[in-house]
Amino acid sequence: MIQIEKLVKRYGDHLAVDELSFTVEPGKIYGFVGPNGAGKSTTMNVITGYIAASSGTVTIDGHDILKEPMAAKACIGYLPEVPPLYTGMTVQEYLLFVAHLKRVPKKERAEHVEQIKEKTGLAEVGGRLIRNLSKGYRQRVGLAQALISDPKVLILDEPMVGLDPKQIIELRDLIRGLAGKHTVILSSHILSEISAVCDQILIIAHGKLVASGSPEELEERMQEKAEVAVTILGEQEQAEAVLVQMKEIESFTMEPGSEAGSIVFHIISKDNTDIRKELSVALASAGLPILSMNLSKKSLEDIFLELTGTEELSDEEETDEEESDEEADEEESDDEMDVEEEADDDSNL
Repeated sequence: MIQIEKLVKRYGDHLAVDELSFTVEPGKIYGFVGPNGAGKSTTMNVITGYIAASSGTVTIDGHDILKEPMAAKACIGYLPEVPPLYTGMTVQEYLLFVAHLKRVPKKERAEHVEQIKEKTGLAEVGGRLIRNLSKGYRQRVGLAQALISDPKVLILDEPMVGLDPKQIIELRDLIRGLAGKHTVILSSHILSEISAVCDQILIIAHGKLVASGSPEELEERMQEKAEVAVTILGEQEQAEAVLVQMKEIESFTMEPGSEAGSIVFHIISKDNTDIRKELSVALASAGLPILSMNLSKKSLEDIFLELTGTEELSDEEETDEEESDEEADEEESDDEMDVEEEADDDSNL
């Protein structure tokens, strides 16, 4: 559905996207994650044709975004981080307006808008001014405008930002229900939401793709060694003697436990194996009671930090990122002026 090949985007001397390549399969939900300044929003803006790449190709359903911009953009519904809403309109007026701009046939507009409102949970607020809606409902209106043309591809940039937990759950369920009919690319910093919603995750750092796969595949891939934390009651020397003799153990460390006479051993197994059964048998045979035993694995957050690093952006990188955002905002303002002029000239709305 989407093919990105050696995509490069520069802002002056700053390299925002560095020969990025990946493929998006139809009908799936993709999570696009990375630290601030990694190049996520820039990549999304290039995919949608909002800004031009310095080099490389973006193909949407067989259409090159540069060579066939109209055909490629017709396949895309886009929800930027700040939804493009006219807050002085009611929800109904705004969605009819967007339907006109996206060339939905006039005879079908009213019915089509009703279907979109039902799908996005806006049926009961159609007559309300957008400025009077909550943040969650504004995000729904933004999603509705992205769905108006029934696009094959939905690109959602940070749709969960600013929402409360209830709103996040509602929007998560809404996005999950779009899979199959639509291909969705979802950008977010909320890794738990990415894991809950997405079929595939793309992790980007410094403009490069550093890992991709399902949440389960990424977790399995990054488990170098399985670690077991076991708390026992007994003598340290006796416990050490048991562990040293176990061929499944590569190394271990220890520390005093929270209970009197207890010791906590952190044990690294060989070949990423789960040795809890063998460990239980060996300690029980030696008469060492086990108070607790846990197998620890890296979370998605651990994997994210390991792959992307924890370095902060330099002042120069932050400045470049701000300049790119300002450039995009200026383009958006120009687009809005053109839209308003078109709306004034159109007597059918």
